[in-house]
Amino acid sequence: MARAPLLQLTDISLTFGGDPVFEDLSLVVQTGDRLALVGRNGSGKSTLMKVMAGLVEPDSGGVVAGPGVSVGYMEQEPDLSGFETLGEFAAHGLDPGEMYKVERAGEGLKFDPDRPVATASGGERRRAALARLMAEAPELMLLDEPTNHLDIEAIAWLEAELKSTRTAFVIISHDRAFLRNLTRATLWIDRGAVRRQEIGFEGFEAWRDQIWEEEDTQRHKLNRKIKAEARWAVEGISARRKRNQGRVRALQELRAERSAQITRQGTAAMALEAGPKSGRKVIEATGVAKKFADKQILCDFSITVQRGDRIALVGPNGVGKTTLLNMLIGKEEPDQGEIKLGTNLELALFDQARAQLDGDMTLWDSLTGDPDMRVSGKADQVLVRGQPKHVVGYLKEFLFDEAQARAPVRSLSGGEKARLLLAKIMARSSNLLVLDEPTNDLDVETLDLMQELLGNYDGTVLLVSHDRDFLDRVAATTIAMEGDGRATVYAGGWSDYLAQRGQDDFSESVVKAKPSKSEPKAEKKQQSNGLSFTEKHRLEALPGEIERLEAEIAKLEELLSDAELFTREPVKFQKATDALVQRHEKLSNAEEEWMALEEKAGG
Repeated sequence: MARAPLLQLTDISLTFGGDPVFEDLSLVVQTGDRLALVGRNGSGKSTLMKVMAGLVEPDSGGVVAGPGVSVGYMEQEPDLSGFETLGEFAAHGLDPGEMYKVERAGEGLKFDPDRPVATASGGERRRAALARLMAEAPELMLLDEPTNHLDIEAIAWLEAELKSTRTAFVIISHDRAFLRNLTRATLWIDRGAVRRQEIGFEGFEAWRDQIWEEEDTQRHKLNRKIKAEARWAVEGISARRKRNQGRVRALQELRAERSAQITRQGTAAMALEAGPKSGRKVIEATGVAKKFADKQILCDFSITVQRGDRIALVGPNGVGKTTLLNMLIGKEEPDQGEIKLGTNLELALFDQARAQLDGDMTLWDSLTGDPDMRVSGKADQVLVRGQPKHVVGYLKEFLFDEAQARAPVRSLSGGEKARLLLAKIMARSSNLLVLDEPTNDLDVETLDLMQELLGNYDGTVLLVSHDRDFLDRVAATTIAMEGDGRATVYAGGWSDYLAQRGQDDFSESVVKAKPSKSEPKAEKKQQSNGLSFTEKHRLEALPGEIERLEAEIAKLEELLSDAELFTREPVKFQKATDALVQRHEKLSNAEEEWMALEEKAGG
C-alpha cells in the first residue's frame, strides 16, 4: 500500500500586492525525498519554503501535511526572543534526556550553548536554529541556506549528518558542492512555476539549459508563424474577407500567446574593470606574527603576492582569516614581521558583513550618496567606471526594477544585498580585489558570471570563502589556516589542497578520530622518487598549466596581429600587450619549475 505524501501543495496562488509570486502551483514531497530548491534571487524560494512550513498563508490553494508528519523549518533570520541563551533556544521542546542531541549538534556546528542571545551574532543565532532542527529530527526538514555562516568543517559535519539521516529534506543553498553531494531530485522555481526533475543538483544546469533551448526554439517558431500569417493578412484579406475571418482570429490568438509568454530574467550586467597596472610585486609579507590575548593567529608567516595571483584563505571560523586579510591589505598591523604593499594599488573590498550598506537608506541614495560614485550637479546619475549613468538604469543592470530604487536596503533579500554591494564595487576600477565571503546568498547564474569575471580580471584577487566549488573554480593558490598560528600555502584550489594534504573527502574526515600528534603529516612524507607529496602534485599539474598558458598566448598573439587594433582601440591594444608579456613570463617560470622538478624526480 502506497504511503501518504509527507507534504502536498495544491493549486497555490500568492500575490504580495503586485504580480503573482505563484499561480496554480502544486507539488508533493514524499518520504525519502532529498530535494534541492533552486531559482534566481527574488524568484520566491524562501517564500515557497515558508508556505511549505505553514508560516505564510497562500491567497488560495491548500497545504496539507501527512497524518502525524512533523515539519521542521530553519529560516535565515530565526527569532530567539524570549530565550536567555542559545542553548535554551536550541533545546526548546526537547525532553531533558534528549539534551545530548543539542550538545552533539552544537559541537558539530561550533556554537556555544551558554552564549547569551543578547550578545550572539547573526551567524551564532543561525547555528543555534540549525542545531535545534537537527536535534528535533522531524519527518521533513526545510533548510533555507543552512551553510551560511558555517565554516568548511561545520559544513562537512552537516553534510555527513544529512547523508546518514532517513529524514526527508528540502534545501535552498548557494553551495553547489553541498547540493551535489546531498540531493536526489530538484525543484526549480522559474517565473512563478515549479518544475520537478528526478535528478539531483548535479544534473540541474544541463536540464535547465535544455528547457531554455526548447523555449527559444518554440518562441522562434511562433515568431516565424506570426510573421507569415501577418503577411497573408496584408496581401489576401481584402479579397476573401468573409471566408478568412477565422484565420484573422487565429493570428490575433497567436499574438496574444506571444504577449502572454513570460520572458526569462537575464543575468546581471556585471563588469569588472582593472585600473592602472599595479607593480609586479603586490604584497610581500615576511615573518608575520599576530596574537589576540592568549590566541595565536599567525606565527612566522611569509608570502609574496604577485600581480594577477588568485589567492584563497581557508580555515575554521575564528581562526583569523579576516585578520590575515586585513593585515595583507594594510588595514591592520602585525605584532611582528613586516608587510610591504606594492606600488599603484587600487583596492576594491567586498566585506562579509555588508558594512558598506546602510539598511535605512534607499537603493537610490546608497549609490548616489557614495562619494566615489557621485556626479557633481546630477542627483539622478552615478559615475560608473568613469562614465555617468542614470541610477535606475545602472540598478537595472544588476536586476533591480524601478520600483525597488526607492525601497530601503533592509527590504532586500540576502542575494539582492550582495548584488547591490557588487554594483557599488564594480562601479570603480581596481587592481586589487578583496572578497570576504562573496558567494553567500547568490544564485547559480550570478555565481557563474562572477567566476567568469574573476577569470578575466587583470588585477589580483584575495578571497575568503567556505564554498568549495567556488574555491576550485577561482583560486590558484590556497592559504590554509589550521589554528595555533599555523598557515600553510598550497598550490591550487580546495580539491588541490585536500590532495596535497593526502585527504580525498573532507566531509568524511570530520567524523573520524583525529590522528595523533606523532603521526607525520602527509605533505612531509617523502615519495620514493625524491619528491615530497606537494612537489609530486605540482609536477602532475604543471603540464596542464603550461598548455593553458600556451593557448592564452596564441589567442593574444592572434588579437595583436590586427594591424589596425592600436589605432582603433589603443586601450585594448595596451591591455593585450601587457597580458601577453605577463603570460610569457608565467610560461617561462612554469617551464623552469617543471624542469627542476623533473630533474629532482629522476634522482
